[in-house]
Amino acid sequence: MIQVKNLEKHFGDNHVLKNISIKYRPGECSLIIGASGSGKTVLLKSLVGLHEPDSGEIWYDKVKFSSLSFNEKKNIRKEIGMLFQGSALFDFATVEENVRFPMDFFTEWSESEKLERVNFCLNRVNLKNVNKLMPNELSGGMQKRVGIARAIALNPKYLFCDEPNSGLDPQTSILIDQLISEITKEYNITTVINTHDMNSVMEIGDRVGFIHKGELLWEGDKENVLTSDCEELNSFVFASRMAKKVKEMMG
Repeated sequence: MIQVKNLEKHFGDNHVLKNISIKYRPGECSLIIGASGSGKTVLLKSLVGLHEPDSGEIWYDKVKFSSLSFNEKKNIRKEIGMLFQGSALFDFATVEENVRFPMDFFTEWSESEKLERVNFCLNRVNLKNVNKLMPNELSGGMQKRVGIARAIALNPKYLFCDEPNSGLDPQTSILIDQLISEITKEYNITTVINTHDMNSVMEIGDRVGFIHKGELLWEGDKENVLTSDCEELNSFVFASRMAKKVKEMMG
């Protein structure tokens, strides 16, 4: 479990996160939603240690992550998988080398052990015979699946996904959502997803937190997100649905 307590973050005079407190549980896909500039990306980056909070606490199970030094955080980072927006694959490396990267960085496994794990992870995301291909030889959906394979390479306890459906068509987005949800439940991972995609919310949102202007205004499950009495959330949902319809009309 990840627990956030009274988290605050400023960038100069800009108060980005305001007293955020929330829990993320194993085996659940917890979604962070909100408009651009709401603070959801800063929250995600704070959770993995890319931003240092000004005050408040971040706990990974019984470890106070926010008070650890950079080197001390390395043990926690070994248990973290990251799926970046746009996949963020190394374009100079093959698929196999991309998936193997966390193993090269964090483990002392033998070459055969690494290859076995690479093949297991690629097979788990339904990719076969792509080891020697370069990222630019793959479709956007395939690149995203390679990103997921890399994210689960070290069998993480925690998985963070930043806009996993960015740039994907609706059908591929659904497949990526389903894959993330399946892996979360299969391996009992604590999964946190930063998204503006309401389809993802309704598909896999076990828990949903809505951030508006740096504040956590609403928290609940996908069954209640459409019947909330939070006016800001209702406006966000309406705007998201209208944007989706316009995009569909434009082809």
